[in-house]
Parts: sequence; structure tokens; C-alpha cells
Amino acid sequence: MMFTDLDRGRPFAKDPAVVKHGGRYLLYYSIGPQAGTDDAGAWGIGIAASEDRVSWSKLGEVPLEQQCERNGICAPGAVVLDGRIHLFYQTYGNGPLDAICHAVSEDGIRFEKNGSNPVFRPTGQWNNGRAIDAEAIPFRGKLLLYFATRDPQGRIQLQGVAAAELDSGFGREAWTQACDAPILRPELPWEEECIEAAAVCERDGRLYMFYGGAYNNRPQQIGCAVSDDGICWTRLFDEPFLPNGEPGSWNSSESGHPFLFTDEDGRTYLYDQGNGDMGRSWCLSMTEIGWRDGLPFLISG
Repeated sequence: MMFTDLDRGRPFAKDPAVVKHGGRYLLYYSIGPQAGTDDAGAWGIGIAASEDRVSWSKLGEVPLEQQCERNGICAPGAVVLDGRIHLFYQTYGNGPLDAICHAVSEDGIRFEKNGSNPVFRPTGQWNNGRAIDAEAIPFRGKLLLYFATRDPQGRIQLQGVAAAELDSGFGREAWTQACDAPILRPELPWEEECIEAAAVCERDGRLYMFYGGAYNNRPQQIGCAVSDDGICWTRLFDEPFLPNGEPGSWNSSESGHPFLFTDEDGRTYLYDQGNGDMGRSWCLSMTEIGWRDGLPFLISG
């Protein structure tokens, strides 16, 4: 699979999120500003559909409608609950004031925005109040919301988590921050100063998190950790689970910002973003993952 969006004048698709709904697969992804605007235009979220998880056709974009979205939105996370698609996404362009928003849809295309948006930003002296890169997963009767934030100096990207009741509506008052310190922070050499973009799945009662380590094009690569409660995490590997490509390859500059999709047959697929030109273009790709003795492994095509 290789997918990108050309509607804004250059190949650009980042931050994938995939669900199955109404008999088809839906892909939500970030779109950068219009080419030639020196990144001054608003970011957005695109919507594409597929019958096979591989070939995608764009359906449209999520409109910018609320005051908090005026500078753009991006980095969607999507989850299906009771037949409806819940989209969690971040505001963009506001520095430490960026926060997580919520919308819900019956058809996956037209979304009703939460009236209390933004619904979540973190508190505590360990972070700078920013929340980006939303990921939501139901676990033990609650919806867990994973987010990336930064240290008080705004230098190091950290991972946190909040929780809400599944019948809460997910507005601003529904969320309780479930950590008073980072649940994962960069420690390995290849992670440099960044842990972000949590992609979480449940297997046999445990949660597995695939995450982006290091900032974009450093290169960012994908690691993996495991947890029994969703809060305390242990890395499974010291090296990247999915590294960037060799020089000259399409993803030589990065393989990052993962999303883990589990299909109805139980097979799992890791979507990621990449490029080979230091971020002048961005494409999305997919790799199937197998499982053996509680450990994920890449299935080569």
C-alpha cells in the first residue's frame, strides 16, 4: 500500500487512523497547508475509503467549524463505539495551547463536533499543558485517551493518558487524567527527545503500544511497549520495531506516526507515514503484523 493526497499541491498525507464501518474501511489522515504558502495555511483532516485496506479513494475532508479550529486540525485518532465513529483530533498552530477535540459520526463522513471542544489538555508540573496525537481505545469499561505532550520547557515530547466513562459523551468534563507523570518518555538513543503518536491495541488482556520515537525526519522510527493496566509501560525492544528505510528508499527519511488496526478476522496491520525527501512529501503505508509468544513481528510481503 502507498497512499498520498495531492489536493493541496504536493504529495501530503500524514498521521493515519483506520476503522471498518458500514462494510468498508475508512482512513483519516492529516493534510498539510497549500503548497507555496510557507506552511502558513491551515492544516486539515482528509477522509478516504477502501474495500481492501490497500487501495484508497478520497471522500472529502473534515471541515473547520469551531473557533478552536481556526488555525487548523490534524493527527486524528478514530474508534468505533456502538456503531458510531468517534474522531479524536488536535488543534494545530497554537503551540502549548494545542489540545484534543472530539467529534462523532453515523456515516464516517459527516461529523458532529463536541460542543465543549477542546475536550482535553493535561495538567501538572511535569508537562506544558499541550495535548496532541490522540489515540482512543476502550479498556476495562473505560475509554483511554492517549496523548503526547511536552516537558515544561517545551523541548522533550512525552506520552500521557486520560480516561472517561464509555457512556459519558466524551465532553470536557468527562475526562480524568490517569497519570501524574509521563507514562513513557524518550530513553533509548534512537528515541532522542521524542515519544509520540501512541497506537494501542489489546491482545489477551494486555495493551500494546506502537509509538513514534524521535522527531520527524531525525529519522522518526517506530517502537513498541506493553502494559497490563494502560498506565505502566515496558518496552519490548531496544531497537526500533519498524525502522526507516535504506538510503534511496521511499521512507529513508522516516517511518513514523503509527496506527494499529485490527480487522474482524483478528489480523493486525500497522499503518505509518514516511518519506524519502526530508519532509517535502509524505505518504502512508501499511505492514501486516504477526504475533508469537506475546511479541509482535513484521510479516514480510
